[in-house]
Amino acid sequence: MNRSQANNSEVRLDDVSKAIIEHLQEDGRQSYATIAKQVGLSEAAVRQRVQRLLDAGVMQIVAVTDPLQVGFRRQAMIGIRVDGDLTPVGDALTEMTEVDYVVTTAGSFDLLAEVVCEDDDQLLELLTKRVRTLPGVASTETFVYLKLNKQHYNWGTR
Repeated sequence: MNRSQANNSEVRLDDVSKAIIEHLQEDGRQSYATIAKQVGLSEAAVRQRVQRLLDAGVMQIVAVTDPLQVGFRRQAMIGIRVDGDLTPVGDALTEMTEVDYVVTTAGSFDLLAEVVCEDDDQLLELLTKRVRTLPGVASTETFVYLKLNKQHYNWGTR
């Protein structure tokens, strides 16, 4: 399930599930036993809740890397203006391996797509041969990342 599917059917979280999520946001490698002690459940109950949260698309547990340290020398955000239906363009972007984030927006761009590429040549090829040629794409503007100042995912729950 992708983020947009999860957002369309909001899952109600109780305080214990929220606490589990917050512990995993701080350190996704925490053991279920450690979390269980903090939230007052058994290890098996925490394991089951985590699996339900994963299955519902509420959260993912992933290794977040610094792209520069794993061979990707170019990151950029591409602002895209679309003539007509945004859905096919958004869907096509989500299928591209270089694209790690796609959002539909209000404002001067219809879609924003974050990309991670090996180098400028790969970014140029992606832009000119695959993104700009998508049916409906009217224009793009690319914002090349010079430095990643902050990237955190521990905003908690509400």
